[in-house]
Amino acid sequence: MSQNNGQCLTVGGPGLTENGSNRGIAWEDHEKLSTPTRRPKSPQPGNAITIAVSSRVLFNMEKEQQIFEQQGMEEYIKYQVEHETEPFSPGPAFSFVKALEAVNAQLRELYPSSEELFDVVLITNNHAYVGLRLINTINHHQLFIERFCMTGGNSPIGYMKAYHTNLYLSADAAKVREALEEGIAAATMFTTGKLKEVSETQLRVAFDGDAVLFSDESERIYKAHGLDKFFEHEKAHENKPLDHGPLKGFLEVLGKLQKKFYDKGQRMDCPIRTYLVTARSAASSGTRALKTLRSWGLEIDEALFLAGAPKGPMLEKIRPHIFFDDQMFHVEGAAEMGTVACHVPYGIAQRGTKSGAKIKETSCGPKLEISGPGQNILSETKK
Repeated sequence: MSQNNGQCLTVGGPGLTENGSNRGIAWEDHEKLSTPTRRPKSPQPGNAITIAVSSRVLFNMEKEQQIFEQQGMEEYIKYQVEHETEPFSPGPAFSFVKALEAVNAQLRELYPSSEELFDVVLITNNHAYVGLRLINTINHHQLFIERFCMTGGNSPIGYMKAYHTNLYLSADAAKVREALEEGIAAATMFTTGKLKEVSETQLRVAFDGDAVLFSDESERIYKAHGLDKFFEHEKAHENKPLDHGPLKGFLEVLGKLQKKFYDKGQRMDCPIRTYLVTARSAASSGTRALKTLRSWGLEIDEALFLAGAPKGPMLEKIRPHIFFDDQMFHVEGAAEMGTVACHVPYGIAQRGTKSGAKIKETSCGPKLEISGPGQNILSETKK
């Protein structure tokens, strides 16, 4: 969209009636949209764990984008106005956002006055006319999203900094790279043809290690000197913590929320569970990864050292709401097995890819076209 001025809106303001509709439109002739009757107070951005989500990954907007691309802005706006009571269907980030809300509900029961909660901010570069349809969709799906920014095609980075964003998910790889360059944890989310059912009561987040939680230091050793030198390097430096990667901060805030449940005696029933899913070998290079997490004071609930084996089958068993990896090879494997996979474009691995995955750009998010199950075990063994 080529609008010049970004616009930030708050859902539920004075321009809406109690059922979430606009006073200037007669809703009696349309299907009623569901709006929660009681909305808890939104936390202040400085206290919350802020998750910025693109509208294109939260909802499916493929048809509307096709109209914009093929018929132009005026027809796009006309269509949105004519269909603004028709909610968008869920996108790949939808289950993740619902899981965040489930965690919030339990936190509010245990800590009624605390603002250490997830706060989802919807980010879109759409025209402001889409705002009503987005609000109606949020209400229809009973999502608790009170803040969103319509940037009119401008960069969202400034808004995300103002909201103290802890994680940004988008279908736009260029915006993700921009966010990472500005120190904001970010990943490109992909849409696949099939998705596995995930837990409605426990948030499950899976991370790769190198160039995601950790820096790409070890990756660079492997690229420059090969696998044997990589193993030697990891053994010699196993007591030296790795530097942090782009998503270390997100794991850290997840850990802080987990501890709030632990303090109430709910370690075994915690609604947040984290996973390290790495192609590193446990005996030859796993020690340094675990000691690094310990040095940071961070816990990981489950650690899977796969020694180069495919990650997809393990992720199918875990069924995470979201999985982060810096290599498209592993994003492809996860997506093939029905996992919502996100690419973190960080580190030396971005200089080239051995993956057979092809990315098809669509309006509801980039889609992976899987070329086959083959893999280069040697090139992935250390990660």
